[in-house]
Amino acid sequence: MFTGIIESVGHIESIEDKGGDARFWINTGSLDMSDVQLGDSIAMNGVCLTAIELRDNAYCADVSVESLSLTSLKDLQTGDEVNLEKALTPSTRLGGHLVSGHVDGMGSVVERTEDARSVRFVIEAPKELAKYIAMKGSITIDGVSLTVNGVNGRKFEINIVPHTIEQTIIRHYQPGRQVNLEVDLIARYLERLLLGEKAAEAGSNISQSFLAENGFM
Repeated sequence: MFTGIIESVGHIESIEDKGGDARFWINTGSLDMSDVQLGDSIAMNGVCLTAIELRDNAYCADVSVESLSLTSLKDLQTGDEVNLEKALTPSTRLGGHLVSGHVDGMGSVVERTEDARSVRFVIEAPKELAKYIAMKGSITIDGVSLTVNGVNGRKFEINIVPHTIEQTIIRHYQPGRQVNLEVDLIARYLERLLLGEKAAEAGSNISQSFLAENGFM
């Protein structure tokens, strides 16, 4: 688990093709690696990865075919900057929200607008994720815990303050960029709980007819 508070911006040192999947060496920048051990989790752009080799300022991680196909990691190249966060501990301040490091889908940056010292972005989410995104709710973009400022169909707006711009790769975002999205865990569990006993049936999903039949509409 993670908090969505980025601890360092690192960069990709190398990417080795492993016959479909890949092995990444990631330079960790200013990230404190003194307490990291083999097998620990470090999120890179919101994707939970396992450290399989360690150096003082770098770690190595294997990225599966599934992770490459479902996230923007497949687009990374040597030298690209990445958001990094170590897994939380019982003493970690939960400054963002609970983040699993399991990306739900990719969104696309639609607009970037300067707003005094902040920057406003409009992101378009995949159709299947739109129902989990609510105004003033939480969402994770490339591992960064953010608050949704507005929602319009599949599109939602976020406002990025100067500190977050400076300390994350969001400063590089331009229209057309693909970003990793993880929706709020609570929304995921709430959807499943609403199904009740029907959750055990294959193919059961929340629909407007389901909500009407069970008195929610």
